[in-house]
Amino acid sequence: MAANIFLPPGFDGQRKYPAVVVVHPGGGVKEQTAGVYAQRLAERGFVTLAFDASHQGASGGLPRLLDDPMKRVGDIYSAVDYLTTLSYVDNSRIGALGICAGSGHTIKATTTDRRIKAVATVSAVDVGAAFRKGWDGKGSVAEQLVALEAAAKQRTAEAAGAAPVFVPYVPNVGDKTAPLDLQEAADYYLTPRGQHPNAPNKMLLTSTNHMMAYTGFDQVETLLTQPVMIITELLVQGASTIWPELTIDDYAERTEQTMTAWSGMNGQQGGDPAKLATALVSLSEFRRASAALRCGRRRHRGGGGQAQDHPGTDRRSSRPLSVACAR
Repeated sequence: MAANIFLPPGFDGQRKYPAVVVVHPGGGVKEQTAGVYAQRLAERGFVTLAFDASHQGASGGLPRLLDDPMKRVGDIYSAVDYLTTLSYVDNSRIGALGICAGSGHTIKATTTDRRIKAVATVSAVDVGAAFRKGWDGKGSVAEQLVALEAAAKQRTAEAAGAAPVFVPYVPNVGDKTAPLDLQEAADYYLTPRGQHPNAPNKMLLTSTNHMMAYTGFDQVETLLTQPVMIITELLVQGASTIWPELTIDDYAERTEQTMTAWSGMNGQQGGDPAKLATALVSLSEFRRASAALRCGRRRHRGGGGQAQDHPGTDRRSSRPLSVACAR
């Protein structure tokens, strides 16, 4: 696994710092929105780590561009493993932040790794549910079976030597037939605002089997006992991805361990650094409410503006250090 570590201003290697693993969206890499969140959180006093998922970006793994959600959960375990080896990280104050599809993986990892003491999500998506039910939540079992048949046919073809087939994560820029939030995602990931050569906007069609078998938000009622911060979108005309978040927000309604901020962001804007300032206000409040990632029992719903905070070059106070996290 390839990762970047960001250090706080005035970093002192003799001190102990709280740390956050930042998990990128499905088709993203560490240099995009995850890296920007990691940098900004480092400026607020955290040691942060943003990594490329296995099979993606600069990380290893064959076949390339396979999207296996459970492997991504394992990547989070490995990222926490690495943080625990750093003398300047306080192992009792390790948290995790997931963005879009990365949120589902982060929730899954947090329910099963007690070293993660608090978790935050931005525009959370359970990719397993999205594959089964469709982006609008209306998909049928018949449609699931068609997708699985196509994946089965392709796997057999590839086993016999056929070339792999890829499908896109987001539509082409300007595709008005796509849901609004996916159009916004394309406007970030496929334009100079967020494009990166290691993020080609495609995954293997044979990822379908792994996606269909995965559930990111199961067992939250029993195993997710850590403080949770959910930064979610507003339900507006044309946005379709709030339904996956409702699953995790229903949990938020039933527990005092959770804070939820309705941030004013629509859909994929939650993964867009142009909306980052709004999310960071909520994350900073969460940090205070959870006593620096150790405890917290408070619920909050707050509105947020459309503040601008664009990605920039590395700053001296939070310059990323490239590292390798062994699996």
